[in-house]
Amino acid sequence: MTLYPKLILDALATVRYPGTGKNIVEAGMVEDNIRIDGMKVSFSLIFQKQTDPFIRSVVKAAETAILTYVSKEVEIVGNISIKTIQQARPEAGNMLPGVQNIIAISSGKGGVGKSTVAANLAVALAKQGYRVGLLDADIFGPSVPKMFQVEDARPYAETIDGRDLIIPIEKYGLKLLSIGFFVDPDQATLWRGGMASNALKQLIADAAWGELDYFLIDLPPGTSDIHLTIVQNLALTGAVVVSTPQQVALADARKGINMFTLDKVNVPILGLVENMAWFTPAELPQNRYYLFGREGAKRLAEEMNVPLLGQIPIVQSICEGGDSGMPVALDENTVTGQAFAELATAVVRQTELRNANQPPTHIVEVSK
Repeated sequence: MTLYPKLILDALATVRYPGTGKNIVEAGMVEDNIRIDGMKVSFSLIFQKQTDPFIRSVVKAAETAILTYVSKEVEIVGNISIKTIQQARPEAGNMLPGVQNIIAISSGKGGVGKSTVAANLAVALAKQGYRVGLLDADIFGPSVPKMFQVEDARPYAETIDGRDLIIPIEKYGLKLLSIGFFVDPDQATLWRGGMASNALKQLIADAAWGELDYFLIDLPPGTSDIHLTIVQNLALTGAVVVSTPQQVALADARKGINMFTLDKVNVPILGLVENMAWFTPAELPQNRYYLFGREGAKRLAEEMNVPLLGQIPIVQSICEGGDSGMPVALDENTVTGQAFAELATAVVRQTELRNANQPPTHIVEVSK
């Protein structure tokens, strides 16, 4: 068999770069210097930055493509050469110049409905006329694609002002990005902290977020490298902490609040959200059953001197809305829709107070 460059290029054209969805030949990632000596092949792949989290997977896919579509007898000489072009990226603290308010949605532990609150808060803000972006920063458990029914979406990149920027997915008037758009949803994401942080930086700084009033970041539960990456690279307006009334959840929420208020972090707490505050059956909307304790987050807010932004009941439609990709905040005529609308109003109020350097308002009453 005689090898020639086009055979190699045709094989490499079957490999797609996860960051843009384009094949690596079309994207100009294969340097025009393919070297062939009998059945020996060498070439270079070009990446925009040395910290690109997809380098290993793309290189492996390129090797597999050549052996699959050309011949198993092909010998790739040495390792595929990697070249990088470092594009100018905004400095830390100025990664989102067109964004007015950056708000982290956090929880001390998993399972308290943080992502549900983040998604519905984003929708409620958009319904009130604000320009909103939502970043799913839960690298190891992304849920935004499912909650907005955009699992099959594949963001692409466009060259804007000399930089290749990822174009966020748009739905319900929101701009959305998640690592879930770029990884196999059926496979675990086994990344070390540095790889996860670099991937997150790409979703923030290498995306065309444009002009936004509110940029919400759905953080992973607990505390991790991801939290440090966010704090070190973005000028956060404040943080919203989500908890249930359950004591074990409140204990972790207390730690989460303490993390943001450390001297080295110093992120204002906009307030606490009590999720799963009570159960209300659809057929008995006036009844309340306190499954996880009563007003635990309200007492924690008072104890730690932070605002209680709202109390969200457990209603079956919240789960159904998350599973079907239609957040309950889309319909303000429901109990939960109204609760998230009031939460959005409270978040806006606290944000404006913080921006005006005014003390927070301790909101402890919700609609009955």
